[in-house]
Amino acid sequence: MYRPSEAAQMTTPLLLQVPESVSSYGVSRKSWKTVDGVIMANFNTYGGTEKTDNGVLSVEDTAQIVCWYRPDIKSDCRIIRTTDGKDEKGNWKAAFEILGEPENIEMRNQFLKFKVRRIKGGA
Repeated sequence: MYRPSEAAQMTTPLLLQVPESVSSYGVSRKSWKTVDGVIMANFNTYGGTEKTDNGVLSVEDTAQIVCWYRPDIKSDCRIIRTTDGKDEKGNWKAAFEILGEPENIEMRNQFLKFKVRRIKGGA
């Protein structure tokens, strides 16, 4: 049986947020609901990914996550790294969106492996 080497140290606490669609006056708005329970995972950042948009070089924060299998982790969810804490407004500082579909390694429902990208506000 294949066991990813990253599964040896799953020490980063994460929270899972699932999307909810709220309709108000015929307009759908997405909100996030935090799922109970902490996910312990291996979180590797590799320093981000460089990309150029319209001649401007920027660094996109990406990470690779390996965690125990959970059927509620899907591609439309987002992950919160709780070690970064909250800002002065009470929002989590480190929210990451899941890129692609999480890989259920060997379809054994034991480990998940997926890539995430940091969500940042800005102009």
